[in-house]
Amino acid sequence: MNKEWTELNKTMQSQIKKKETFSDGIETLFTLRNKLFDALYELKSELSRDDFNAMPFITADGYHNKTIAYSIWHIFRIEDIVVHSLIQGDEQVFFAKNYQQRIGAPIITTGNELVKEQISDFSSLLNVEELYHYIADVKNSTDNIVSNLEFTDLKRKMTEEHKEYLKSLNVVSTDESAIWLIDYWCNKDVRGLMQMPFSRHWIMHIEASLRIKNKILKK
Repeated sequence: MNKEWTELNKTMQSQIKKKETFSDGIETLFTLRNKLFDALYELKSELSRDDFNAMPFITADGYHNKTIAYSIWHIFRIEDIVVHSLIQGDEQVFFAKNYQQRIGAPIITTGNELVKEQISDFSSLLNVEELYHYIADVKNSTDNIVSNLEFTDLKRKMTEEHKEYLKSLNVVSTDESAIWLIDYWCNKDVRGLMQMPFSRHWIMHIEASLRIKNKILKK
């Protein structure tokens, strides 16, 4: 576990609970996200294209049993869906900028439904350069939206209408390994969403990706 990331996340969660420290909490969130984003770009500079498809821990129990390409896709598809389709109520970056075709992705979902070799096969199809363009666009759009939130916005809850809207978009697979996400997100308020998809979710999957990277580079 990266102690700096963990501490920033804890500080952010504490700060956004109070109106008087809310703006500090947003700045802490951005600091954390920038550090995590830098880690993703370090992966890009250190690894070959084939490394993004590698599954050195394919039989393990944990987030590190994926690929790095999948993990990056998964983090930012979830964020794009949550920030635009739930919080902002506008079009996802993925669709607005034609990223399915640009990335060469066979799916539009979060990827939760994929397992083992399916994950590696999926990863091998992706244009990693375009994937990185996508994640930069998603991060920037999220940061802009979050920077305009007021403290009172954090208590805004998702509704049954949000659930039905997400189902209509087909961006979450109906497979049992994925469909639970809709209830999970829609049972939260905006503060709860900030604490998971926009921060802790990044930490979990980026730490797993660094573990994969270290295993690859040891070979």
